[in-house]
Amino acid sequence: MSLLHSFKSAGLAGVVALAMSGAAHAVPKVGEPAPDFTAPGANGKPVKLSDLKGKYVVLEWTNEGCPFVQKHYKSGNMQGLQKEFTGKDVAWITVFSSRVGAQGHVDAEGAKKFQADFKTASTAMVLDDAGTIGKLYDAKTTPNMFVVDPAGKLIYSGAIDDTPSADAADIPKSKNLVQLALNESMAGKPVTTPVTKPYGCSVKY
Repeated sequence: MSLLHSFKSAGLAGVVALAMSGAAHAVPKVGEPAPDFTAPGANGKPVKLSDLKGKYVVLEWTNEGCPFVQKHYKSGNMQGLQKEFTGKDVAWITVFSSRVGAQGHVDAEGAKKFQADFKTASTAMVLDDAGTIGKLYDAKTTPNMFVVDPAGKLIYSGAIDDTPSADAADIPKSKNLVQLALNESMAGKPVTTPVTKPYGCSVKY
């Protein structure tokens, strides 16, 4: 599917613009510049990563039908994390990368319904049904989390927490790795655990 066709299927015009550091399909590395992208937001406005330079940015891959995503949304854990950090001027970008026809695919209206149903606090929701941004970041699972610092450098990549289960009862005893990375970096400290293995459902490219 072409990017232009993908955008039209979401009712949005334009072609995604990608700016990558290094080789065309190099996996982004923590400590290096986060790959730039411009993509359609569910509200009809494009989202460009480099426009957010000067802020911390969280990229969150999601899929409503995934039980691992449900663990964090139905419990309110993900929304609580979103509210905590958007309240500290962090930009939180939720990305939908399921292809058209695959489980978890949403158009703009579907993304807005997701937002309303779960009362999310994302700064923006990005439609990526061609999987361009997901592949750019080598996002493997839902959820898969990335943190970018104000200089535009990737400082965290991996799981939301250290308990790879779909059981919400495990949340209170888990270490939230995204929260830890943000708190450490905001305090001027190095991120203790900058790379972890993400867990969840596979991204439906």
